[in-house]
Amino acid sequence: MKIESMHAGEFLLSEGAGNISREAINVAAGAALEPGQILGLVTATSEFAPYQPTAEDGSENAIAILYGPLGESDVVRRGRAIVRLAEVSEAHLTGLDLAAEKALGVNHIIVR
Repeated sequence: MKIESMHAGEFLLSEGAGNISREAINVAAGAALEPGQILGLVTATSEFAPYQPTAEDGSENAIAILYGPLGESDVVRRGRAIVRLAEVSEAHLTGLDLAAEKALGVNHIIVR
């Protein structure tokens, strides 16, 4: 049996007209990431990184969701993220907790 990986944007239920919900972002070097990964913004570098609720570098604040997959890298990667005005599927998100859900809601990213 083959299990297919998640497709870019598969977690989206709806988004704002055109590309208003998405932005190009810089993602910190690290492990491969799948679409639907909750992201925080590392204050010192202005790079997005996986949301870590126990961190103290800015990534403890959920502010975006990775739109498409990113491979493992030892350098900063370019990606796309949902940063505002969207409805998303809870079942397709990685790293979601109650604090992240509330924080995303501030940017009008609604978890359904």
